[in-house]
Amino acid sequence: MPIQQSDVLYTAVATAENGRDGRVSTNDGRLDVVVNPPVEMGGSGAGTNPEQLFAAGYAACFQGALGVVARQEGADVSGSTVTAEVGIGRNDEGFGLIVKISADIPGVDAETAATLVKKAHEVCPYSKATRGNISVTLV
Repeated sequence: MPIQQSDVLYTAVATAENGRDGRVSTNDGRLDVVVNPPVEMGGSGAGTNPEQLFAAGYAACFQGALGVVARQEGADVSGSTVTAEVGIGRNDEGFGLIVKISADIPGVDAETAATLVKKAHEVCPYSKATRGNISVTLV
Protein backbone atom coordinates (compact mmCIF):
# COMPACT_ATOMS: atom_id res chain seq x y z
CA MET A 1 0.00 0.00 0.00
CA PRO A 2 1.41 3.40 -0.93
CA ILE A 3 2.13 5.89 1.82
CA GLN A 4 0.03 9.03 2.09
CA GLN A 5 1.47 12.53 1.93
CA SER A 6 0.78 12.92 5.66
CA ASP A 7 3.09 9.93 6.33
CA VAL A 8 6.14 11.45 4.60
CA LEU A 9 9.08 11.93 6.98
CA TYR A 10 11.53 13.39 4.46
CA THR A 11 11.46 14.49 0.84
CA ALA A 12 14.60 14.55 -1.31
CA VAL A 13 14.58 17.22 -4.00
CA ALA A 14 16.90 17.03 -7.01
CA THR A 15 16.92 19.05 -10.20
CA ALA A 16 18.43 17.97 -13.51
CA GLU A 17 19.66 20.31 -16.21
CA ASN A 18 20.12 18.98 -19.77
CA GLY A 19 18.95 15.47 -18.88
CA ARG A 20 21.54 12.72 -19.24
CA ASP A 21 24.22 15.15 -20.45
CA GLY A 22 24.28 17.98 -17.94
CA ARG A 23 24.19 18.19 -14.17
CA VAL A 24 22.07 17.08 -11.24
CA SER A 25 21.92 18.85 -7.90
CA THR A 26 19.91 18.68 -4.73
CA ASN A 27 18.21 21.68 -3.20
CA ASP A 28 20.45 21.50 -0.11
CA GLY A 29 23.65 21.53 -2.23
CA ARG A 30 24.96 18.25 -0.79
CA LEU A 31 24.86 16.60 -4.20
CA ASP A 32 25.95 18.50 -7.28
CA VAL A 33 27.33 16.32 -10.04
CA VAL A 34 27.98 16.41 -13.75
CA VAL A 35 26.11 13.66 -15.57
CA ASN A 36 27.12 12.25 -18.94
CA PRO A 37 26.08 9.16 -20.81
CA PRO A 38 28.57 6.31 -20.44
CA VAL A 39 30.93 5.58 -23.33
CA GLU A 40 28.95 2.37 -24.00
CA MET A 41 25.94 4.54 -24.86
CA GLY A 42 27.85 6.97 -27.06
CA GLY A 43 28.64 9.52 -24.36
CA SER A 44 31.87 10.94 -23.04
CA GLY A 45 31.65 9.05 -19.76
CA ALA A 46 33.26 12.08 -18.12
CA GLY A 47 30.68 12.38 -15.36
CA THR A 48 28.50 10.01 -13.45
CA ASN A 49 25.24 8.77 -14.96
CA PRO A 50 21.70 8.14 -13.74
CA GLU A 51 22.27 4.37 -13.53
CA GLN A 52 25.23 4.86 -11.18
CA LEU A 53 23.17 7.20 -9.02
CA PHE A 54 20.30 4.71 -8.92
CA ALA A 55 22.71 1.86 -8.09
CA ALA A 56 24.21 3.89 -5.23
CA GLY A 57 20.80 4.71 -3.78
CA TYR A 58 19.50 1.16 -4.15
CA ALA A 59 22.62 -0.36 -2.56
CA ALA A 60 22.44 2.00 0.42
CA CYS A 61 18.71 1.47 0.90
CA PHE A 62 19.03 -2.31 0.62
CA GLN A 63 21.92 -2.33 3.13
CA GLY A 64 19.67 -0.43 5.54
CA ALA A 65 16.84 -2.92 5.01
CA LEU A 66 19.28 -5.78 5.58
CA GLY A 67 20.23 -4.24 8.92
CA VAL A 68 16.59 -3.90 9.96
CA VAL A 69 15.82 -7.51 9.05
CA ALA A 70 18.98 -8.76 10.76
CA ARG A 71 18.06 -7.02 14.01
CA GLN A 72 14.58 -8.56 13.86
CA GLU A 73 16.11 -12.02 13.25
CA GLY A 74 18.90 -11.61 15.82
CA ALA A 75 21.59 -11.97 13.16
CA ASP A 76 24.89 -10.12 13.03
CA VAL A 77 25.48 -8.44 9.67
CA SER A 78 28.34 -6.20 10.76
CA GLY A 79 30.99 -6.02 8.08
CA SER A 80 28.46 -6.82 5.36
CA THR A 81 28.30 -5.03 2.03
CA VAL A 82 25.62 -4.68 -0.61
CA THR A 83 26.43 -4.03 -4.26
CA ALA A 84 23.79 -2.99 -6.79
CA GLU A 85 24.46 -3.41 -10.50
CA VAL A 86 22.04 -1.46 -12.68
CA GLY A 87 21.96 -2.22 -16.38
CA ILE A 88 20.15 -0.20 -19.03
CA GLY A 89 19.19 -1.48 -22.44
CA ARG A 90 16.61 -1.36 -25.16
CA ASN A 91 13.23 -3.04 -24.77
CA ASP A 92 9.86 -2.92 -26.52
CA GLU A 93 9.07 0.41 -24.86
CA GLY A 94 12.38 2.14 -25.63
CA PHE A 95 14.73 1.55 -22.71
CA GLY A 96 14.50 -0.42 -19.50
CA LEU A 97 16.54 -1.30 -16.45
CA ILE A 98 17.69 -4.55 -14.90
CA VAL A 99 19.20 -4.85 -11.41
CA LYS A 100 21.40 -7.36 -9.62
CA ILE A 101 21.74 -7.03 -5.85
CA SER A 102 24.71 -8.86 -4.30
CA ALA A 103 25.14 -9.06 -0.54
CA ASP A 104 28.30 -10.23 1.19
CA ILE A 105 27.50 -11.13 4.80
CA PRO A 106 30.62 -12.64 6.33
CA GLY A 107 29.17 -13.32 9.79
CA VAL A 108 26.45 -15.78 8.79
CA ASP A 109 26.14 -19.07 6.90
CA ALA A 110 24.91 -19.12 3.29
CA GLU A 111 21.37 -20.25 4.14
CA THR A 112 20.91 -17.50 6.73
CA ALA A 113 22.38 -14.94 4.34
CA ALA A 114 19.95 -15.97 1.60
CA THR A 115 17.02 -15.71 4.00
CA LEU A 116 18.10 -12.27 5.22
CA VAL A 117 18.57 -11.00 1.66
CA LYS A 118 15.15 -12.29 0.61
CA LYS A 119 13.50 -10.62 3.62
CA ALA A 120 15.41 -7.38 3.00
CA HIS A 121 14.10 -7.41 -0.57
CA GLU A 122 10.56 -7.55 0.80
CA VAL A 123 10.98 -4.46 3.01
CA CYS A 124 13.46 -2.29 1.06
CA PRO A 125 11.61 0.76 -0.34
CA TYR A 126 13.63 0.60 -3.59
CA SER A 127 12.71 -3.07 -4.00
CA LYS A 128 9.08 -2.24 -3.39
CA ALA A 129 9.21 0.59 -5.94
CA THR A 130 10.76 -1.60 -8.64
CA ARG A 131 8.74 -4.78 -7.95
CA GLY A 132 6.85 -5.81 -11.05
CA ASN A 133 8.52 -3.07 -13.11
CA ILE A 134 12.07 -4.33 -13.63
CA SER A 135 13.91 -7.58 -13.17
CA VAL A 136 15.81 -7.72 -9.86
CA THR A 137 18.12 -10.66 -9.19
CA LEU A 138 19.31 -11.35 -5.64
CA VAL A 139 22.74 -12.89 -4.95
